[in-house]
Amino acid sequence: MRTEPRLRVSAFSAGYLADVPIVNELTHGFADGSVTTIVGPNGAGKSSLLNGIYGLTRWSTGSVRIGDLEVRRMPAWKRLKAGISLVPQGRCNFPQMTVLENLRLGAYTLPRNERSAAVAEALDEFPALATCRTRAAGNLSGGQQQLLEIAMAMVVRPQALLIDEPSLGLSPKARCQVFDKLQEIAAGGVSVVMVEQNVVEGLAASDVAVVMTDGRIHRNGPAGEILNDPEMKNVFLGGRPAAAGIRSRSAGDPR
Repeated sequence: MRTEPRLRVSAFSAGYLADVPIVNELTHGFADGSVTTIVGPNGAGKSSLLNGIYGLTRWSTGSVRIGDLEVRRMPAWKRLKAGISLVPQGRCNFPQMTVLENLRLGAYTLPRNERSAAVAEALDEFPALATCRTRAAGNLSGGQQQLLEIAMAMVVRPQALLIDEPSLGLSPKARCQVFDKLQEIAAGGVSVVMVEQNVVEGLAASDVAVVMTDGRIHRNGPAGEILNDPEMKNVFLGGRPAAAGIRSRSAGDPR
């Protein structure tokens, strides 16, 4: 029986210029079957942490493990095959290709005999995409495109899903749909790690909060406690109340 999170970083530093760390000696385990939201001021190293875990920074030191496998020295495509998926910030689909074609591209690292079944499974799990499978991705709404990009990352059945600013530019209704889908993915046992500037709604949809400053963890704990902590509200959250319409993972949710 596993007693520690599958996705773990230890003494992890990462950056884009040699010996200029943006993430500094960070150690954390991202709990299985949970949504962890990383918050903090601009320049805190949040996106760089996700990129470093996935292998997109120029250099890194320390350890990145998924299960029993050390992946820090692996290129990004091998980390994907090892069980780590990333949805970067902004639109990252192929807009002139159909939904179905985008999902097939997402499945390219799977063995050939598994790809069709994986795409069919993704369409079952994302019914909003199944109804528009033949439409060009660029003609979808912003919320549908974000769901497509999540589906493209999930089609390979990862153990950990990293996602950067999933609510960026979305309507309130679309944000709720995206956060609900991330909660559903976590309920299936995946570790969902999210960077989100919409701090109130992001934390309301999360189990765990990690507050970063200057490339380090300033504080971490249950998302509800961080959301309602006066210091955190004043420093990071602007003192706003929890947003309506987002199903809270920290107040009354049985998981």
